[in-house]
Amino acid sequence: MFRHVMSPAAPQQRDTGRFGKYRLIDRIAVGGMAEIFLASQEGEDGRESPVVIKRIRPHLSKHAAFVKMFLNEARLAAQLNHPNVVQIHDLGKIAESYFIAMEYVAGRDMRRVVPKAEALGIPFPLVYAVKIASCVCAGLHHAHTKADIYDNPLNIVHRDVSPENIVVAFDGSVKILDFGIAKAANQVSQTRTGEIKGKLSYMSPEQCLGKTLDCRSDIFSLGVVLYEWLTGFKLFTGESEVAVMRSITEGKIYAPSYFREDLPEKVELILMKALERDRDRRYQTAAEMQRDLDAFLDAYDFTPTPLHLANFIKQLFEEELQEEQRRQRSRAATAPTSEEALELSDVVAALDPGAPPVPPELPVPESSPAVTAPITLPPGIAALAPGGPDVRTEPHMLAVPLSRELAEAVDAVARRNGVSAGRMVAELLEAWLKYR
Repeated sequence: MFRHVMSPAAPQQRDTGRFGKYRLIDRIAVGGMAEIFLASQEGEDGRESPVVIKRIRPHLSKHAAFVKMFLNEARLAAQLNHPNVVQIHDLGKIAESYFIAMEYVAGRDMRRVVPKAEALGIPFPLVYAVKIASCVCAGLHHAHTKADIYDNPLNIVHRDVSPENIVVAFDGSVKILDFGIAKAANQVSQTRTGEIKGKLSYMSPEQCLGKTLDCRSDIFSLGVVLYEWLTGFKLFTGESEVAVMRSITEGKIYAPSYFREDLPEKVELILMKALERDRDRRYQTAAEMQRDLDAFLDAYDFTPTPLHLANFIKQLFEEELQEEQRRQRSRAATAPTSEEALELSDVVAALDPGAPPVPPELPVPESSPAVTAPITLPPGIAALAPGGPDVRTEPHMLAVPLSRELAEAVDAVARRNGVSAGRMVAELLEAWLKYR
């Protein structure tokens, strides 16, 4: 069963790195609906394990219809337990924030994988695309056929099968993200236009027309995704949302061999069946589509295994992986105490008070007088400051207004680390900007 984690009645702690029983490590994405954090959770044996926290944006937490739909869909998705579906561990409310805690998958989503291969001049292998699509079918079929303990169907439909919701892990496994969340997203209209158009491009005709959806909608969306992977062309585009929807419901669907002459006929037949606008002529289950995809792979000269996928993804993102490993070693070597981590997070918030907090900043009491802390910026980042000397070669002075409490906290951390307050904040700013 799933437990709602409620915040204590006491005032919120100053440790802004904490979120209930979770420790927020880094914000890895933010959108119109939610912000996503890499976090850790301490187990009963004292070991910390990574999780992903999807936290609803504050303005949506007050939207009762959205919150209700979000939690209801998350509870359904939390009942899924399949190797090709990202597992939901926990959901509920902490302080004023609604959240989902999900399985952490070390890998890259397909929105990044295919363009990365193209940028490196590496053709994305057809059999890899087919293999990944087969794994997605397996996860979708599990969700589509999931029933409750009384054998009543849950009627789970993903509604947002798109490249960004399909992740290939560095161990070669394939995972689907965000089951049912699109249904909740429909309750609000804060999503930016570009995001809406991006989502629209993978919708089924019946989804565009507002009809009741079933599993066949997800099959159409997967067909659109696979078409894009195999041909390099986005199937449905347009200058506006209306134009994209008209393309989906009325536009001509060219056979994929029109763009790729070497595409095997069997793969083309699979794609065109998945993309039938009449859902009664489409694959009726994801298992049917998976069966045909696997039959093609079995008859092909080479059938990729998870190890092949793992090696391929690691090759594509080798430089990023090495950089992440260096960052992890650096964090481990200079890991601050909990008290220091608290103060450093406050410093980050003070450096850019107008930006979304990472994590949320602690408001400064109005009674606290401001203190101006002079900071000497090193040449590498001094170009960010306006005016002054030749910032390419000379340090630059920047005055940062801090509350008295925050200034004292900065001084205390600096003394413990044996550096000046200005030098410490400059180094922190340099590291923070590097990964923005």
